[in-house]
Amino acid sequence: MLKETNREAGASKQAIVITLILCFIFAIIEGFDLQSMGVAAPRMKAEMLLNSTEMGWVFSAAVLGTLPGALIAGRIADSIGRKKVFITSIAIFGLMSLMTPFTKDLNSLLLVRFLTGLGMGGALPIVITMVSEAVPEKYKATAVSAMYCGMPIGGVLTSVVALSLTADHEWRHIFYIGGIAPLILVPTLIFFLPESKAYLNKIPQVTTQKPSVLNVLFAKPRVVVTSSLWLSFFGTLLVLALFQNWLPTLISGLGLDKQQASYIQIGFNLGGSIGVLILGLMLDRLNKFFIVASVYAGILVSLIGLAYSNSASSFIFFATCCGMFVIGCQSILYTLAAKYYPTEMRGTGVGAAVAVGRLGAFAGPLVAGYLLGTGQSEIVVIASSIPMILLAAISALILLRKPEHSVNRKEPLGTMTSSL
Repeated sequence: MLKETNREAGASKQAIVITLILCFIFAIIEGFDLQSMGVAAPRMKAEMLLNSTEMGWVFSAAVLGTLPGALIAGRIADSIGRKKVFITSIAIFGLMSLMTPFTKDLNSLLLVRFLTGLGMGGALPIVITMVSEAVPEKYKATAVSAMYCGMPIGGVLTSVVALSLTADHEWRHIFYIGGIAPLILVPTLIFFLPESKAYLNKIPQVTTQKPSVLNVLFAKPRVVVTSSLWLSFFGTLLVLALFQNWLPTLISGLGLDKQQASYIQIGFNLGGSIGVLILGLMLDRLNKFFIVASVYAGILVSLIGLAYSNSASSFIFFATCCGMFVIGCQSILYTLAAKYYPTEMRGTGVGAAVAVGRLGAFAGPLVAGYLLGTGQSEIVVIASSIPMILLAAISALILLRKPEHSVNRKEPLGTMTSSL
């Protein structure tokens, strides 16, 4: 009996390790693709004769695709399991990313990037859910942060690849890599990724009592939680997407060359990796309210510093700080979203928050493109993100005033209990 228990414990630990490693690899790949368009943009824009407004739509097309992707995938994952939906989403975004360099005009480029976003949007809430469900409660923030650390690492790899490309037409190589990598990962996930144990333990409850979407999101204990999460996700992801897509172009517009812009992008992502790891560890051990307030204060200081930088070294420093706080903050929000919804509702709750966040990510590049298209300076573009960060900060702090145990349960929402 003792040997059998030990074997089960060993198998459980092995499943946790495999889940974390595979999800981390996926995060690197998604991080690579998330920033591939931003890095390729200056060369793509010149070759395809696109203006700033059109590039804003190209950036936002993938983000727009993540909205239905996150909503639909999160809901389906609560019904049929995390693994199937996760793998299908990765296959879609890999194929579409691989097709990006073969597009010949703006319309086909917009369509392919939208479908790329559909796959990415489907995978993101699932990977957050799987990681949070793989580990004990006290390690959730650390585990999600460690996984999410892969995304800025992927962004660093994108910039490194861009630095190695000398000819302007070689921007296509970025998408070849970004498309082939997830397709290679798919068979590995099929054979080795275990289904979420928390989901398997909840299967009878999930299949017999499936709450409606409205019940999941807006039952009485979760009204404040859902509203606060949505506003925080929207504001923070708006700023993150703006910098992921437009930072190289903004820096080039301020007089720095392409190589310096790539180094600044690397600094942004390296700062993100550091921030994600440190903040995840701190969130599991220190006062959450203090950590979140400090992080948003750090974002504001970094944005102001970046807007008024006047040398390559100061740009690199503040871009690194900006990445550390903005990317680290988004990792914190993913952790909080997973904590505030019970297992049988987690995919839907996290998926909805990610989808709303992607609305912000959709708006960010469009706003930047519009401002640049009307002749506004790069400083104005950077400063325009400050009000959204203030809104996100206030919402996140309101959320943290709500104890997790008071909302992490099912409660009916009047008569709206039919499955949607």
